[in-house]
Amino acid sequence: MSIRFQRRVAELLCRALRFLLPPHQRDWAWAIQAELAEIPEDTQALRFALESFRGLAPRALGLLLLQPFLSLMRAEVRASRVDRGFGVARGPGPVGVLCAVGAVTLGLVYMTLAGAPVRYLGSNVGALVIGWVLLSLLRRIPESVERGAGALILCLSALLLATSLLGLRVEGACRWVGLGGVVVQPSLVLLPLMLVGYSRTRTPLGTMGIVVAALAMALQPDRAMAAMMATAMVAVTATRASRLTCLAFAASLLAFVVTLLRPDTLPATPFVDQVLHSSFAAHALAGGAVVAGLALLLVPALRLRACEPHLRPACLTFGAAWLAATLAAALGNHPTPVVGYGGSAILGYLLSLWLLPGPLRQGDISTSGSPGELPTPRDLHSKVALA
Repeated sequence: MSIRFQRRVAELLCRALRFLLPPHQRDWAWAIQAELAEIPEDTQALRFALESFRGLAPRALGLLLLQPFLSLMRAEVRASRVDRGFGVARGPGPVGVLCAVGAVTLGLVYMTLAGAPVRYLGSNVGALVIGWVLLSLLRRIPESVERGAGALILCLSALLLATSLLGLRVEGACRWVGLGGVVVQPSLVLLPLMLVGYSRTRTPLGTMGIVVAALAMALQPDRAMAAMMATAMVAVTATRASRLTCLAFAASLLAFVVTLLRPDTLPATPFVDQVLHSSFAAHALAGGAVVAGLALLLVPALRLRACEPHLRPACLTFGAAWLAATLAAALGNHPTPVVGYGGSAILGYLLSLWLLPGPLRQGDISTSGSPGELPTPRDLHSKVALA
């Protein structure tokens, strides 16, 4: 390698660093180039440039790849100051996720003590990871989608109706779909999200979606999910009654009555149904783990006083929905949510956490401006610095 060529390679490395580094860190590249000019020997200059590039290039590439996500996070900080119904919610923070992780872990303890196959444990862990990733992506949405909330609920209800007509049928029940060899119960995944979303945006399209979902539960039939709908609609109607909410409640109640009248001959599946009873038969510690895991599911709903008053119906609906699912599992042959085998309930629980409001912090509502006024740049920078 010629001497002149070595110097040119060193200069090209410096230019590459100037291109890769973000604007506020390009002084490093200029400092390296100035130091490079002070090195008389070209071989030593090339070695210095290579060492500098090796030290800074990974960091520069990482920042470059993360730039879109950092932009979304900055937008979320700005948008989270204004809660707009079905849009960006601050979420329950780490509390909800920790409750999900704790419930799944206690479910793993139960299944291990009860002698469940190892693949059951791996399936629940995989569902937890997928649900956490989906929740993280949903919380990065920078803009409110309140206008399309009703349409989204209606689309999700159409998927539930399609499942009741075209899904896998077992013993007269049609509640499942097969995805690449994995059986999923869409109602456990989508219905909790729809119910919490409807509690925050009670539009005509959203009401139509609840009615379609009630029809799907009656056709499947699924008593547990119909009970979840009816109980959640009680919470929604009790917090703010209107013609739309009364219509949604009437449809869900009618669907629940239909499921009670139709026969349900599905036998109990080991590690899925009747877990609350069978766990104590396996081991006292297994039973305690199941009870503790089911109790953890309701913890995010207990923060009613910690959030803004107009957002409390979401917490109440969330708690009512998962309490109904737990009671249905205890009274009949229905999946025990999260602590039993099955990833559908784990996904549904994590997705429904997305729409829970965060705690009301001092200073969230400005006393001098409108309730949704954004913070001044000085205040925002101060809080970012403290964080």
